[in-house]
Amino acid sequence: MDNWTNAKFCDVANLILGAFLFFSPWIVGFDAGPASQNAYVAGIVIAVLAVAALAAFAVWEEWLNLIVGLWTLIAPWVLGFQGDSAAMTVHVIVGIAVAVLAAIELWLMSQNPPRLTTSR
Repeated sequence: MDNWTNAKFCDVANLILGAFLFFSPWIVGFDAGPASQNAYVAGIVIAVLAVAALAAFAVWEEWLNLIVGLWTLIAPWVLGFQGDSAAMTVHVIVGIAVAVLAAIELWLMSQNPPRLTTSR
């Protein structure tokens, strides 16, 4: 597999993770409040960034994915829903997965940067 394919697999995985995070309040049964609101917003952002990366790769999308992944990871403590174990578990696992996938894509790009071509 080449790096382009690996990057696309990471983006598809992020799309799935974003969708899961968005639907997790219904799937897992979060209480309404900060946990659900954060799951909706972060899930949409992760999914939109993944779709944008699938359409046209840009390094800034991966940096944003890394930031959103790290936010999702620390959100239970910042927003104060660490008492809801289901919401906390989902946020921590999805946050770690999204951040790791973004870091892998950034690493892949640093190992084999895309060639710039010019058209005449």
